[in-house]
Amino acid sequence: MTFSNRQPGVVLTDRTFTVPLDHDRPGGERIEVYGREVVAADKAAADLPWLVYLEGGPGCQARRLIGTQAWLERAVQDYRVLLLDQRGTGRSTVANRQTLPLRGGPREQADYLAHFRADAIVRDCELIRRELTGGAPWILLGQSFGGFCAVNYLSTAPEGLAAVLITGGLPSLDAGADDVYRAAYPRVERKVAAHYARYPQDVDRARAIAAHLAEHGPVTLNGGYRLSVEAFQSLGILLGIGDGSHRLHYLLENAFVRTPQGLALSDTFQEEAQAALSYAGRPLYAVLHEVIYAQAGRPTNWAAERVRAEFPQFDAGKALAGEAPLLFTGESIHPWMFDADPALAPLRETADLLATRTDWPAELYDPEVLARNEVPVAALVYHDDMYVDTAHSLATARAIKGLRTWVTDEYEHDGVRVDGPHVLDRLLALARGEL
Repeated sequence: MTFSNRQPGVVLTDRTFTVPLDHDRPGGERIEVYGREVVAADKAAADLPWLVYLEGGPGCQARRLIGTQAWLERAVQDYRVLLLDQRGTGRSTVANRQTLPLRGGPREQADYLAHFRADAIVRDCELIRRELTGGAPWILLGQSFGGFCAVNYLSTAPEGLAAVLITGGLPSLDAGADDVYRAAYPRVERKVAAHYARYPQDVDRARAIAAHLAEHGPVTLNGGYRLSVEAFQSLGILLGIGDGSHRLHYLLENAFVRTPQGLALSDTFQEEAQAALSYAGRPLYAVLHEVIYAQAGRPTNWAAERVRAEFPQFDAGKALAGEAPLLFTGESIHPWMFDADPALAPLRETADLLATRTDWPAELYDPEVLARNEVPVAALVYHDDMYVDTAHSLATARAIKGLRTWVTDEYEHDGVRVDGPHVLDRLLALARGEL
């Protein structure tokens, strides 16, 4: 049964699609993929072209917008929009610590999740497109990992695309996970330096919190998360978004309270740190984060953890033993997270199996097809993006025929969220050749 609801200015309609778990075995097991159709209320009956939105991630459901929030304000002027919950997320067939045991043990869970990467998401999109549009191509808007999916789409099924708009999501065509993190750690260090330049008082605050954790051992937060020094450092993931430096500052300033037993981490700090660190709402982000880079038999082997050893300035023990500021880390997933986070702990062995897996399909992107591309493509590349390497993105932009870039330092990684109507309008104009 299909339900429609009204919100200010728009009509929302639930859409559920059945797709093969393994697209190479179309007669095998099937799963559900959910999409939320959004159309302007005064155009609900109009014959509009479709725009499909792929959220960042991996493993994140489409953002739950209300009315014409963010970029939807611009999109619904011209399009019928599909906000897709990528397989395993949101209202699609869910994959998390609660449901994955239905598959069996860790080996069976890992085999199942191997079908949840960009190539499978794109093949889902193609089945859905043919059902919704009657075969007409649609426009794809891909944010971050959604842009990775878009480049796979351009490589494998360009006939399904009328245009592609990418925000902060042009991947390297050939970099492995090790290459990605060797490029990432220096960017993170720059972001931390910029944060401390903005809030110099946070140098001492961060050192004090890390020293407290080093002295007293990991603290189990009120929500069950085990906060170690390394976990505290990982709060630096906030520094990749527009207001993240300010959010981190306010988090640090409320860290301690004095109790009869001495200084302790405050309930306020614990609550906010738990919310920032826990992957309970998006476990696939952690489980699949590195394997989105695995191609042609190359395992990831916990690349971020291994590569971190090449950057000793991130060693908290060395920083606390000397005078150096404590460095936060960024968007990286580490094995210890599966011990720290109750939502991830049951998936530790599954994640290990995915990290060592070698039987990945062929390359995710086809440089020869991309070099012959005829689909209009416009990409917003964030200058010194903490999450996606700018040099990698620009190299890929040069490799895709006809792709037009907008390179800017106006935003961090979330421009489409903080200034969505302007961002989408400019990308559409670039794709149409109006700029």
